[in-house]
Amino acid sequence: MDYMKIANSAPMWLAAGTAVGLALIQAIIFAKKSYSTGKEMGLTERQMKSAMKSSFITSLGPSLVILTGLLSLLVTVGGPMAWMRLSFIGSVMFELMAVGFGTEAVGVKMGIDPMTEIAFANAIWTMILGSIGWIVFSALTADKMEKVQKKMVKGDNKLIPIISVAAMLGSFGSLVSGHLVAMNKNSIAALAGGLIMAILSPLADKKNIKWLKEWALAIALFGGMIIAAIL
Repeated sequence: MDYMKIANSAPMWLAAGTAVGLALIQAIIFAKKSYSTGKEMGLTERQMKSAMKSSFITSLGPSLVILTGLLSLLVTVGGPMAWMRLSFIGSVMFELMAVGFGTEAVGVKMGIDPMTEIAFANAIWTMILGSIGWIVFSALTADKMEKVQKKMVKGDNKLIPIISVAAMLGSFGSLVSGHLVAMNKNSIAALAGGLIMAILSPLADKKNIKWLKEWALAIALFGGMIIAAIL
């Protein structure tokens, strides 16, 4: 039996749909909890709607990038698994690496050798087991993060936003550093995107251009990719 018939079969869609449905339910619960907490904190309806709108627009750029990555995963592991994995993880690079490791373990090189049912199954298990550590870690430590936060700031709540921004800069810096030292089109895209963001952010703040603040990240992402493609 062709492995793609298995990959796109009804049981696979059912299994993947169940997992994605669970993620959607969690997102709805978090959104309701955030809304009610915002009310308790004294935020106005206008402030919360503005925050939701900004968050939605900011997420468009990364989401479209993931969608383009979905196409490359689609032809290797089928629609259901590609949909489920990128709904959870969002890193097509990790997923493609995991698929490659899984198939090579049974002697099938992706893109060279024909995929078999065994290689496909091995790829799926590698994708899942390779990321299960994050889920276990989150489950065991999520309820302890508030204690860690209090210990880090030592009663000075002003340090919380500083530490949060520093953590984000460290995370993004770690992700982009490999592309910068690669000295290829990825490096051009990263530098161009950073330059565009460095221009747009101060401009939006100085001129108080609200729409530009919301769309700056998406413009930088696609601007960097377009410049790299042209060059």
